[in-house]
Amino acid sequence: MTSAYLWVKVFHIFFVIAWMVGIFYLPRMFVHFQEAVQEGEGVSRIKTMARKLYKFSTIMMIFAIILGLTLWLHFGMGGGWMHAKLLLVLYFVVHHHLCGYFLKQMQKDTLKPSSVFFRWFNELPVFVLLGILILTLMKPF
Repeated sequence: MTSAYLWVKVFHIFFVIAWMVGIFYLPRMFVHFQEAVQEGEGVSRIKTMARKLYKFSTIMMIFAIILGLTLWLHFGMGGGWMHAKLLLVLYFVVHHHLCGYFLKQMQKDTLKPSSVFFRWFNELPVFVLLGILILTLMKPF
């Protein structure tokens, strides 16, 4: 393994971890928002925090994807496991954009799904991440 490959890999992992902060915490903010609205509490701080977290998370996602593509296309990582991993990464990209969609609703006070929905929306990515880790480290096919 070359030094350049290892540096790209380090930064790819770093940005993926930073992106996952948003993937895991934004839906939890939607839960808190929905519960605060039901209880008649103020939600302006939650809105501000969610907006800033989404912006941060989007930047981290872009760097993670660019570095992941660099590892895949420039350094020749591949195999059947990579195709499965890319499908799961696509899930995260869609999930991230759904968070953006829900964030826009939240900013307008028109967020429709319940806090129970967002609890499930928050849990599923944990298992998808586990799948990515298994595929990446074990390379089962």
